[in-house]
Amino acid sequence: MIDLKTLRENPDAVKKSQTARGESADLVDRVIAADEARRAAIVEFERVRAEQNSLSKSVGAAKGDEKTALLEKAKTLAAQVKEADAKKSEAESSARSELMNLSNLIDPAAPVGGEADFKVLEEIGSPRDFDKEGFAPKDHVEIGKALGAIDVERGAKVSGSRFYYLTGVGALLEFALVNYAISSAAKNGFIPVIPPVLVKPAAMEGTGFLGQAAENVFHLEKDDFYLVGTSEVPLAAYHMDEIIDAKKLPLRYSGYSSCFRREAGTYGKDTRGIIRVHQFDKVEMFSFCKPEEAQKEHLRLLEWEKDFLKAMEVPFRVIDVASGDLGSSAARKFDCEAWIPTQNAYREVTSTSNCTEFQARRLNIRMKDEEGTKPIATLNGTLVAIPRMIVAILENHQQQDGTVKVPQALQAFLGTDIFRPVSA
Repeated sequence: MIDLKTLRENPDAVKKSQTARGESADLVDRVIAADEARRAAIVEFERVRAEQNSLSKSVGAAKGDEKTALLEKAKTLAAQVKEADAKKSEAESSARSELMNLSNLIDPAAPVGGEADFKVLEEIGSPRDFDKEGFAPKDHVEIGKALGAIDVERGAKVSGSRFYYLTGVGALLEFALVNYAISSAAKNGFIPVIPPVLVKPAAMEGTGFLGQAAENVFHLEKDDFYLVGTSEVPLAAYHMDEIIDAKKLPLRYSGYSSCFRREAGTYGKDTRGIIRVHQFDKVEMFSFCKPEEAQKEHLRLLEWEKDFLKAMEVPFRVIDVASGDLGSSAARKFDCEAWIPTQNAYREVTSTSNCTEFQARRLNIRMKDEEGTKPIATLNGTLVAIPRMIVAILENHQQQDGTVKVPQALQAFLGTDIFRPVSA
């Protein structure tokens, strides 16, 4: 949620941000109007209530006809106070509702444009030249089937399209990735967390996933629970309605969870394999920090993501995501994209977002130092999204004889340096 003071004092900056996102700038005027109506309703309520309080004191000292008249007036004022209170509540609700529709203010350093207008910041590692090696690379589905690691046919039979089974070395590879990710995060000061994956509406709304991202959210209507699409949601809401001691900051958590996404609006995209699926596991980093430290913390999260991908020994690049592709909560976002040989393209495998004070305001999370209670910043970063990381490992480390080399960082967890086809 945007700071109302910023909105009142500099509405043009908010309109500029909305426009850069490809969203409505007119919403800014509606929010300001709703806020003015809210403040006017509060003033009117306080006026009538003050008159009621003053009258109450007069009633106690009055006698006879004067007291009777004052009591009649008190009844009228009580009705006016009740009506003013109802109007105040309605105005407050309306103003909050309008304000919640506004996306976060974009960092001026973020590129402006749509999905294709990102800026490449760096490329790390070089894609293999399979032609020089004398063979054509196989895709992850074919490799996974030969290794007995991925079963998309039975996943579809049991649950439908975009579901899969990880079996044998596929399942072991997931556990290795999770263990390496969690242990790496712990070394960097993150508290490991296994959070709930069913959350109440307040948690989902507070993190910004019931706006433009709502179409991709699974909602259990009977119980009014939401299945999370990332453990960012329960990690952000962990300190909901709390005041955190500033001396404890930064507070860093690494959450492991299953994640669920409808993938609405992606009909026909990545239907083969496990790149775009409805259910997957992920290790997510989440940080609460002082607002003035947020930009540095964002770069730290990015470095930890880069360290992880370097350890997986896959070529990747880092991009600065453009304004129209940020998502409502992020002021700035960096993606790490791994090279996928059979697609001859880089594909997102991790991302990290600086959400500034936006989520914390919505979730009513603050910090307290010697100067008093203040806003707090939140940041998130995917350390590993399992299916896409498995895709990158299998395709980049495949060998001509059908085997797949295991990245050195994972060998201790798997007890082997190579995966072999199950028929071999």
